[in-house]
Amino acid sequence: MSGIGSAAGIPELRRRILFTLIMLAVYRIGVQIPTPGINGEALGAFFDQNSKTLFGMVNMFSGGALKNFSVFALGIMPYISASIIIQLLTVVIPQLEDLKKDGQAGQRKITQYTRYGTVLLSIIQGAFIARGLQGMSGPNGAAIVQDPGIQFILMTILTLTTGTAFIMWLGEQVTERGVGNGISLVIFAGIVASGPAAVGSSIKLIEAGTIPPFYIPIFLLFMFFVVAVIVFFETSQRRIPISYAKRVVGRRVYAGQNSHLPLKINISGVIPPIFASSIMMFPATIGAFIQVDWVQRVSSALSPGSVWYYLCYVVMIVFFCFFYTAVTFKPDDVADNLKKNGGFIPGIRPGQKTADFLDKVLTRLTVVGAAYLSVVCVLPTVLISQFNVPFYFGGTALLIVVGVAIDTISQIESHLHMRNYEGFMKQGRVSGRR
Repeated sequence: MSGIGSAAGIPELRRRILFTLIMLAVYRIGVQIPTPGINGEALGAFFDQNSKTLFGMVNMFSGGALKNFSVFALGIMPYISASIIIQLLTVVIPQLEDLKKDGQAGQRKITQYTRYGTVLLSIIQGAFIARGLQGMSGPNGAAIVQDPGIQFILMTILTLTTGTAFIMWLGEQVTERGVGNGISLVIFAGIVASGPAAVGSSIKLIEAGTIPPFYIPIFLLFMFFVVAVIVFFETSQRRIPISYAKRVVGRRVYAGQNSHLPLKINISGVIPPIFASSIMMFPATIGAFIQVDWVQRVSSALSPGSVWYYLCYVVMIVFFCFFYTAVTFKPDDVADNLKKNGGFIPGIRPGQKTADFLDKVLTRLTVVGAAYLSVVCVLPTVLISQFNVPFYFGGTALLIVVGVAIDTISQIESHLHMRNYEGFMKQGRVSGRR
């Protein structure tokens, strides 16, 4: 962290950080611009009443944009969904898999398909949201849509799709010209922006006696403990040693080199909790709209606080951990690349034996990573359901905030190391000339 303080002394890095902050400020300004034709008070009251449904989670990721029904109401979720769909399609469509292996040109094509998918998903989601809002009203009976009709639906689709496209462009600009991953920073900014409101809600609950003051220090200590656990697991790696054989080029013999293959404990990142949370919130969301006995019973059985909810939540986290890891990391391809480049794992034969060894190590790491994600995401959820703590303090939110912060700090440090390396080289050239 001491090296990060010297970032202000590097003009290019200072410009990148300033550009990132300006883009995030533009995003936060857009969150406050409402979509035309919406009764903001009625919609806000509806979200307050259904804060523990799917709407509450999406509203958290969008930084309150959905509750305000701003031009950025859909947030960046359509882009994330499109990216995951494209990654999954590369497994079943050979043409996409060939593009993935085609270097920068293929990656640009995949990025273009992802953009098209984002726009398509935004249109579909915008249409469903606009159609659903027309028949909804707030707790006081006031209609959420002031002037329903086809014009409102078309205007909402156009506004929300344009807003998501702009966020997508903004995130790509941050990734290219700023510091950190732009898409992740957009989600990070939305969650952090919800912090003051969550703290205010907690204070109101304490004043009303819903949360006993005795539990406040326990909650704070628990949050610090969860953050420490997330930092430990997100920065931990299993380093597999890699050795390269000697190479003969002409009359020269180059000595073999030793390296390592770093494998993170949590390879899948925050994707499994996001997917599992989204699926588990559907019963509560459907129960808020459909007043049928069996629907209400299912919704109640799968609501936060029940045993079935936690059991299904953990099962889905484990499933998505293994599924996403299997899609993104292929031991056979890694083993083939090592064999082509003359690399091998000491004590393991190149080829299929190496692939089997990597698959065994990867399976063990995924088990540990799935257990870590399950504990981090379930325990805070128990606090939320038992003590009515705001959604902001959930494990998924903390996981995203801490993970993105670690990644951004790592990129800043990489820039600092690169600048220092260049500085040393320049000093060496000057000294040599003298």
